[in-house]
Amino acid sequence: MKIKNKGRAAVVVLGDIGRSPRMQYHALSLANQAHMEVDIIANGGTDPHMAVIENQSIHLYKMRTIHLRRLSNISSMLVLVLKTLIQFFQLIWFLCVKIPRPDIFIVQNPPSVPTLAAVKLASWFRSSKFVIDWHNFGYTLLGLSHGRSHPVVKIYHWFEFFFGRMADGALCVTKAMKHELDQNWGIKATVLYDQPPEFFHPTTLEEKHELFCRLQKDLGHSHGIVDYISLGMQGLNDSGASKGNESDSKDTLFSTKVDHEICLKPNRPALVVSSTSWTSDEDFGMLLEAAILYDRHAAAAIKDDDLIEVEMLWKHISNGKQYLYPRLLFIITGKGPEREKYENQIKKLQLKRVAFRTMWLSAEDYPLLLGSADLGVCLHTSSSGLDLPMKVVDMFGCGLPVCAVSFSCIEELVKVGTNGLLFSNSSELADELLLLFKGFPDNNSDLKLLRDGTLTSWSSARWATKWEEHALPLIEKVISSSRGPESRQVKA
Repeated sequence: MKIKNKGRAAVVVLGDIGRSPRMQYHALSLANQAHMEVDIIANGGTDPHMAVIENQSIHLYKMRTIHLRRLSNISSMLVLVLKTLIQFFQLIWFLCVKIPRPDIFIVQNPPSVPTLAAVKLASWFRSSKFVIDWHNFGYTLLGLSHGRSHPVVKIYHWFEFFFGRMADGALCVTKAMKHELDQNWGIKATVLYDQPPEFFHPTTLEEKHELFCRLQKDLGHSHGIVDYISLGMQGLNDSGASKGNESDSKDTLFSTKVDHEICLKPNRPALVVSSTSWTSDEDFGMLLEAAILYDRHAAAAIKDDDLIEVEMLWKHISNGKQYLYPRLLFIITGKGPEREKYENQIKKLQLKRVAFRTMWLSAEDYPLLLGSADLGVCLHTSSSGLDLPMKVVDMFGCGLPVCAVSFSCIEELVKVGTNGLLFSNSSELADELLLLFKGFPDNNSDLKLLRDGTLTSWSSARWATKWEEHALPLIEKVISSSRGPESRQVKA
């Protein structure tokens, strides 16, 4: 089904569009499935996926990110008010002047202030419709730092409630959020679960090897960390694996290439991936504590006294010796305010069987990393208890099982024993790591069971299908309500 008369949509994100994957997917679906011209209005920062950049029907308008660092020394409240006003008028300028008149605005919430007011005013001024995609509640996120009873949080809640009810339509990410919007906000929303797009898929052996070659430098640069990788990379360098162009390497930490044939090393580390925004709603300390517990247990299982020192560990590893519990490499992707704090904590760890690397990957390499990993870990805890972590959806799309923090509605996504496990503290996560990786890579039936379950349950679950089923009818209905009878016809 598609809209008969080719229309125009504006996708509004008061944030980094490169870190707003759901809104990128909206733009792609509006262009490819609804056959509309799409204008994205967002802050600058990280580049979106190449599929967005190269789409001829999508036009990206980048706003300047507001920084008022000098004034922050005088009054944080003054900075907040000034920043909000500047953002409001900047949004109005783009929505009312810079872009062509759209038939519909689709806005991400949160942030609610001043986005919802600006989009509502623009929709009235330009005789357009206005749909909110509810990812979470802005006032609950603000409450993490200020407390729910703070006057600023209460004002934010009123603002979000008032302008949220003025939209012409609403999408949301869970059934629990739909119920909350219906019962306590008076808003009828359509559930559109996050689904992985087509470029999130299981990674081939060749793609894995090429990715590991590209990441070789990032893995070797330990930023002052002494672990089995920083010491072991010297062995790879000495063997000539990393000389010259890393894309031509035949030997990586995980894979090797002999006579054009690629295979994974039997003594490779288990690769665990976690994506984080490095904010207070994700307790990264829980993962560090679980890693310490795993390391102690795995090291205690090694009976050879010569393996107490990390240097000796690498010597035996490079000779092909395998152990009951494998080495773990945690690759943590993402950007955010608490990244440096945790990187400093990682430097102080003295782990024998576990290593950490933090990095930011391109939108094209991130799915390849997920498809190359053995397990995903999600530390997301919802501020409202009503949203779901999109990073888990991406992992499932790549066939990657997940260990996730348990909260109220996470079981709408993670099915325990089928595609993942849930944990509530670091001890439980450590136990799950020991369970899943015992005998890795050949004799780990529990991990294989979860991987098979993930591949089976998510093989046909794709964004485009669900968007056409749930979002497109709402958008057509909202747009047609502002047109005359002749314009309301749609065709299959």
